[in-house]
Order: sequence, then C-alpha cells, then structure tokens
Amino acid sequence: MSLLSSVCLAPALLVVALSVTAARAADAPNVPDTLKQRIAACTACHGEHGEGTPETGFFPRLAGKPAGYLARQIRNFQDGLRKYAPMEYTVRGLSPEYMHEIAGYFAAQQVPYQRSPLPRVTDAILKRGEVLATQGDPAHKVPACAACHGEHLTGVEPDIPGLVGLPYDYISAQLGAWRTHTRAMVAPDCMATIAGRLSEADITAVSAWLAAHDVPANIHAQPAGSVTPPLACGVLQAKEATR
Repeated sequence: MSLLSSVCLAPALLVVALSVTAARAADAPNVPDTLKQRIAACTACHGEHGEGTPETGFFPRLAGKPAGYLARQIRNFQDGLRKYAPMEYTVRGLSPEYMHEIAGYFAAQQVPYQRSPLPRVTDAILKRGEVLATQGDPAHKVPACAACHGEHLTGVEPDIPGLVGLPYDYISAQLGAWRTHTRAMVAPDCMATIAGRLSEADITAVSAWLAAHDVPANIHAQPAGSVTPPLACGVLQAKEATR
C-alpha cells in the first residue's frame, strides 16, 4: 500500500472507530447517579436498609448504628485494621466524604430487628452473660458492656455501636477477632484490652445473652456525653507495660 493510500485510509478508519464507540455508548445502560445505586455493593450483602442477615449472622446489621461508628469501620477496613477481603476491596477507593455519606444513610435507617438463631446454652451460661453485660467482672478488670455501650446496650452517639439483638455468631466472632488481633482500632484499643481478658466461655456467655435479650422499644443510641466509660484504656495499657 502506498503512502498516499495510507493517508487517505486513516480518516476513514477514524470515522469507523468513532461510529463504533458512539454505537456502544448508545447501547450502554443509563445508570442513575443516586446514593441508592452507588451503595449497591453495600446493600447486596447487608440488605437494602442495612438490616443484615439475622438468619445467618454473617453480614451484620448496619441500620441505626451511629454514623461515626460506621464511617470509622469503613476507614478501618481501608487501613487494614479490620480484615475481610471483600470489604477491603469494596471500600479501598472511597473518599472520606463518601464514607460519611454511606454511614449517614445506614444510620438513618430504622427497620425492625429479627431474631437470629441462638445456641443451646444452659441457664447458668446465660446468667454469666447477663452479669458480664450489665455488671462486668471486676476481679478480671472487665467492665460491663453497658458501661460503654449504654444502659440499654443500644449504643452511644457518635461512635459506640449497639450490641443487643445482634446475632450470636457475629458477636462471638468479633470478640474472638479482638482477642486474636485480626480486628483492631487506633490506640487506645479498648476492646482488644477487654476481649483479651475474656475466656472463651465468657465470650460464649455474653454473646448468647446479648443475642437472646429482648430489644428495647427505643432502639436509638443514647445521646453523646450520656455515658462516661470507666476504663481509661491508654492509662491502663501504659501501667501494664511497665510491670
């Protein structure tokens, strides 16, 4: 092919390429740029309103949890403090603004709790769980769950989640993750300190009691400042490091 022929053919090829591109663009679906569409990756697992999967406990409830807590968990997955490959992949490119937008959506959702499957445990185990949740275990320096998560265990604004009504499998798995350091947060990591002082039997007991406990009529998190956590984790850890 001569140079003249190549020069003459180039514009024709460009026209064809542009025509193909235009045809493909015309055939592409028109995806609406709405928050509902943009969080489809979240709702595919956690439910349209963040209700989770109480029948299995695998995907936790997001609905109604404090927005600050939800945004922080997204960031923890980004930073590698929480480990779960699908979540790490899904959130790795999110901007802080987008994280807070997603968190605000799920925090505003109000959907009924559904009872999840409960393990077969004795009344004595449930009683031990109740004691841990409501009174703690001073002998082992374990504060009550209610001391941080609120009197009714529904959480505290802006970033302490509710516990009551969550699936047994999810609660026990997360406490185990804190103990093994596959879930963490920036220092002071209070939950790692507390979970490290719980025995496996204690984790079973408190997880079972929280999952079985009736959800209160008012499921909203308590207002910010209404709870003063009794455990100064940073001071506690510093003292232990010098022993």
